[in-house]
Amino acid sequence: MQQFLLGLDIGSSSVKASLVEAETGKTVVSDQSPSEEMEMVATQAGWAEQDPDLWWEHAVKSIKSCLSKSGIDSSAIAAIGIAYQMHGLVAVDKNGKPVRHSIIWCDSRAVQIGEKAFKDLGSDFCLSHFLNSPGNFTASKLKWVKENEPAIYEKIDKVMLPGDYIAYKLTGEITTTDTGLSEGIFWDYQSNSVSSDLLSYYKIDQSLIAKIKPVFSVQGQVNEKAAVELGLKKGTKVSYRSGDQPNNAFSLNVLKPGETAATAGTSGVIYSVTDQNSYDPKSRVNTFIHVNNEAKAKRNGVLLCVNGTGILNSWLRKNLKSGNAYEYQQINDLAKQSPIGAEGLSILPFGNGVERILENKVIEASFHGLNFNQHNQSHLFRAAQEGIVFALKYGFEILQGMGVKTQVIRAGHANMFLSPLFREAFVNTIDARVELYDTDGAKGAALGAGVGAGVYSSFEEAFKGLHLIQSEDPKQNLKDQYNEAYQRWKLILNKTL
Repeated sequence: MQQFLLGLDIGSSSVKASLVEAETGKTVVSDQSPSEEMEMVATQAGWAEQDPDLWWEHAVKSIKSCLSKSGIDSSAIAAIGIAYQMHGLVAVDKNGKPVRHSIIWCDSRAVQIGEKAFKDLGSDFCLSHFLNSPGNFTASKLKWVKENEPAIYEKIDKVMLPGDYIAYKLTGEITTTDTGLSEGIFWDYQSNSVSSDLLSYYKIDQSLIAKIKPVFSVQGQVNEKAAVELGLKKGTKVSYRSGDQPNNAFSLNVLKPGETAATAGTSGVIYSVTDQNSYDPKSRVNTFIHVNNEAKAKRNGVLLCVNGTGILNSWLRKNLKSGNAYEYQQINDLAKQSPIGAEGLSILPFGNGVERILENKVIEASFHGLNFNQHNQSHLFRAAQEGIVFALKYGFEILQGMGVKTQVIRAGHANMFLSPLFREAFVNTIDARVELYDTDGAKGAALGAGVGAGVYSSFEEAFKGLHLIQSEDPKQNLKDQYNEAYQRWKLILNKTL
């Protein structure tokens, strides 16, 4: 019987589902819901929340659409994998109902709580045990709820990450993973267990932490309620779970030390695998457990994230034209009309909350060198794409300072990497070869499920169908031009900081 794998990618903008043919590794059908962007609640500046049941609603829609479009019998689905937006806090009561909206990845409210913990516990202790400052991560968000919403906190029975909640809705079991706990800064790398020191400092009872399951394992089975709602077969294995950036790296077969992945959606990320417990003393980039970590073969992922990437492009698209928004192809065509460096116009793209690479400062987005007699929309669109690349370069220099040596970066053929101008700027500013593959987060989650359920006997077998679409190499003359523009941009950033 022909087997299929179902992958889910739970983003903050939409939920995507993909059905992958197990034998070939090819995507049969994909769909996402909603078609535009999911609602985000921001009742105060720097806050960002979503209703966890909204993710489930759109997961249901995207899965049912895939089943309908493909026409396959759901009994042919061997396993389900889940990728999800990282660092979110989902808190549920004893009946498994969320007690409040999820505080998601780009919410800034817990910054000061994490910074105080870093100071009180000591930087040496935090960096050696957590490889990070507690910062604005999930544990600090839970402490914020405890301090500011005590009545709500008292109702909490378990805390989860966004992917854990979707797994719970599928299986009825509340579980998590060591990778997820590491991204929430609940994990102690020296004891290889949940950090009792951080929980004690935050006065959080360890009973709130869910049972830990391996990333690649049968973490549960689709229960009757979910089977009826989704049109899936009861008992279908849920056998992989990972945050979106480790999963993006996995989807690109980035599993060995020195291998590097990138993505440029709403936020932009460069993620490099290491076999060391590496950390940045200022926690401007962050180290988490990678999906294929084992006791006998340590694998961590060092992640640099810029919040304001594709969201800047999207903002310009919607606001620089009256009536209907520009299509992205129109933006790219306009941007090409401006020369490298946008004739002196620079944009700092940091308008989506605190930026870790800037030590959790909020400086907002800003335009510099704008000349009303010289610049037009083409300059704005070019300066935006260059500004995004320059922000990633700024973070990449931190990675290089940690000893990361990258000559090739793999990315999915999607989002901003679809823009020829963005690719040119990225390759020649970062100074690394870029390889683009026919994969994405939902497909990666499906392949991960195949490994976790034993459909594939190895990672090599899972990635036999991974296809390189195109690659691009730096060119010396372009490197020089982009470096000149980057140095000007960096000077502006340093003055702003």
